[in-house]
Amino acid sequence: MIVTNPLCITEQELKAMARDARGGIRNLYLHWTAGHYGQDYNDYHLCIDRDGTVYVNCRHLLEYKPHTWMRNHSAIGIALCCGVDAECWLPSDCLGYEVYQAHEISHYPQPDSAVIDFGPEPPTETQIEVMAKLVAVLCDELHLPITYETVQTHCEAAFEDAYGPGDGDPDMRWDLWFLPKTNLYGELEQGGDLLRGKAQYYLKEMQKTA
Repeated sequence: MIVTNPLCITEQELKAMARDARGGIRNLYLHWTAGHYGQDYNDYHLCIDRDGTVYVNCRHLLEYKPHTWMRNHSAIGIALCCGVDAECWLPSDCLGYEVYQAHEISHYPQPDSAVIDFGPEPPTETQIEVMAKLVAVLCDELHLPITYETVQTHCEAAFEDAYGPGDGDPDMRWDLWFLPKTNLYGELEQGGDLLRGKAQYYLKEMQKTA
C-alpha cells in the first residue's frame, strides 16, 4: 500500500529506534518497491527515495511488515523506491542461483550472463549508498554482524526459498539481484555482495569516529 504522507527519519532517530529493538531483530532484508520514485510503500519499515530521503513506516522496528515471504518475524524490511517495469533474463540452460555475471540490456552480454533492464526508474547511486549506510547503522545498533546470514536481498532469500529467477514460481522475485558496479561496459555486481561490502566499509568508518 502506498503511503500518501510519508514521514522522514534522521540517522539519529533511526539509531534510537534500533537500540529499542536490540535483541529482537535477527535479519535485514533489502528490496526495491518495483514502483516509482517518490512512492513510499507501507510493506517495508524503511524506504529510500531517489535523492536518499529515508521514509519510516513504523513506530517500532519490531512491528510486523509483509516484506519477505515466510521471513517477516524478527526482521526489518528496507526498500529502494524504484524499479517500475524492470525486467531480467537468464542465460539459456542455467538456473538463476548459478548466475554470477550480468550486464545491462543496452550492452553486449556474455553468453553466460544474465541480462538486466532496470527500466525507466533504476536504482540511483545515492539510493544504493544510503541503503548500505542504513545497513551499517542498523547492524551497529542492533549488535548484528554484516553477513549473508543476517543481511540479504529479497532475491537471495527468494533463491533459498525457491521463488527466484529460473525457479518457475509465478510470484518470482529478483529485487536487487544485480546492481551497477561501474559505468564501464554496463557491468553489474551481485547486489547482496555489493551492499554488504559497502555497509562493512561504512561501519568501519563509523567506528573510527566513535
